[in-house]
Amino acid sequence: MVAAFKQAFAEKPFVVTAEVGPPKGTDVSEMIEHIDLLKDKVDGLNVTDNQSSVMRISSLAVCRMIVDRGGEPILQLTCRDRNRLALQSELLSAWVLGVRSVLCLTGDYISVGDHPQAKPVFDLDSVQLLQTVGLMNNGKDLAGNDMKGPTGFFAGAVVTPEADPIEPQMLKFEKKIAAGAQFIQTQAIYDLDNFKRFMEQARRHNVKIMAGIVLLVSAGMARYMNKNVPGIFVPDDLLDEMAGAPKEKRLETGIRIAGRMIKQLREEQVCDGVHIMAIGKESCVPDILKAAE
Repeated sequence: MVAAFKQAFAEKPFVVTAEVGPPKGTDVSEMIEHIDLLKDKVDGLNVTDNQSSVMRISSLAVCRMIVDRGGEPILQLTCRDRNRLALQSELLSAWVLGVRSVLCLTGDYISVGDHPQAKPVFDLDSVQLLQTVGLMNNGKDLAGNDMKGPTGFFAGAVVTPEADPIEPQMLKFEKKIAAGAQFIQTQAIYDLDNFKRFMEQARRHNVKIMAGIVLLVSAGMARYMNKNVPGIFVPDDLLDEMAGAPKEKRLETGIRIAGRMIKQLREEQVCDGVHIMAIGKESCVPDILKAAE
């Protein structure tokens, strides 16, 4: 069975996904509202995996909930918390539960999260995980053993176009494609001219690329990311636009900026789609899509 997400790339000139953040706890009511709100408006719902090393409901459990509600899930799978046995077991479990797409990540380091005493694993990295997915798609496990039934995942990875210098990031990008990445999801981008330069190099490779769009909610958020989040840079003109908005209009301004960027990326055919990360403001995604029309 071909993943509907993979099929979207073949049928549409511009693919859109959004992100679902599992809660810390068993109350999933708000998350279900977000799933139901978005599942028919985007081509896939990407489920984070203990994002920022903060303990939450597993990506796999939420992916199954999306399947049950008629949506198209994209499993995020990080190497931080699992050894190669657990990673392969998670992939088999995802496949039999109806998940057809996986985003392979090394994972944020434990020290940034809420359980700094936890022991990091990192038995594999994202490149090796992509290679593992490729083996399992061909009916073999990482030890070379035959499996009773293969997987057939549409596998992806991430890249940071704003990295400075960009050369090491491009090497990782090329390694991930060589390891079997079929789609690439970028970290947040705000400087479209810089992203276009990245895409000039990236287009040499046969891979689908989705630009990561993170919703700005304040100038303070933008300044914080510039100072503390490697690989994210919000240009001065966007900072000024956010800072100049009245307090009650800041979210609306962030939505307008995100929509404007998506529209430009689509109309200029810069990339193959976008991945919208609203981070706690998932209910704003339809407004972002409307602003992008």
